[in-house]
Amino acid sequence: MNASIRDPQRRRLLQAMAMSSMALALPAWARAATAATAADAPILRPIPSSGERIPVVGLGTNAYGVQTAEEKAPLREVLRRLAEVGNSVIDTAPAYRNSEAVLGELIAELGLRERFFLATKVTAPDGDVAAGIAQMEASMRNLRTDVIDLMMVHNLNGAGAIIPTLLEWKQAGRLRHIGITTSNDAQHAEAAALIRAHPLDVVQVNYSLGNRLAEQTVFPAAQERGTAVLLNVPLGGRRGSLFARVRDVPLPEWAAEFDATSWAQLFLKYSLGHPAVTAVLPGTTRLKNLEDNLAAGRGRLPDAAQRRRIEAFWDALPE
Repeated sequence: MNASIRDPQRRRLLQAMAMSSMALALPAWARAATAATAADAPILRPIPSSGERIPVVGLGTNAYGVQTAEEKAPLREVLRRLAEVGNSVIDTAPAYRNSEAVLGELIAELGLRERFFLATKVTAPDGDVAAGIAQMEASMRNLRTDVIDLMMVHNLNGAGAIIPTLLEWKQAGRLRHIGITTSNDAQHAEAAALIRAHPLDVVQVNYSLGNRLAEQTVFPAAQERGTAVLLNVPLGGRRGSLFARVRDVPLPEWAAEFDATSWAQLFLKYSLGHPAVTAVLPGTTRLKNLEDNLAAGRGRLPDAAQRRRIEAFWDALPE
């Protein structure tokens, strides 16, 4: 078993060494970008249960289930750039077609496993724990790792049945953190109940400027229990993409008050301004979009008053 992944101190040392070695191998433009990032460091937040700090902007990989070398090429560049922000969360799932296998292949090819915080998911349909165990074993093979940083029960499917197994695997060192996910408003109350009933490290939930319902149920439970909150679909709302509503709307000048220079940054910074939120997981397959998203995890974040101003601006826009 890879002891370096299980030992946080050694993990951080290896990450620093890997970062140093990688920087030497980078072209001049990339070294300059890395130096700029060092001067404007990414915001890190801890997972309360372990104290491990993660960058507040990670990566969703729902669209990484590709096949050809041509399709994989831009994904490789996204991962290479993301690795410069050490311990970034990469979120995947067996349900995302072959995204686990693609990620495992590309990360191994790049030699960057130590740079990422790998998160995936498991289900136990109808309480079938054996099926869930087989799924987790397959995830480890696909991701080419013997320790997964975060295993979550996908959409609460069989959560009550398989959480005891996740706790056992965590105790054995095969999983470093465990949790649950939902992207369904109707499951928020159940998610909150599971947070209160079990020692979960993380909850992943749908929340954005366009859908704030998690504030009513999931966030309070997470704050009470010290559970980290990751956001899925942070650029989507109850009526689809947030960008559709601002297609012809200029970014307000006051967005500069919290260092937002694009709508994507405003949307992500809005969510990150909530005290319950640990990190956001916007999905992208394009380096340009990744750079935009990562910028949301640097500089100032909106305070409570600024978040209210964003909400008022958004709510006044025509649907």
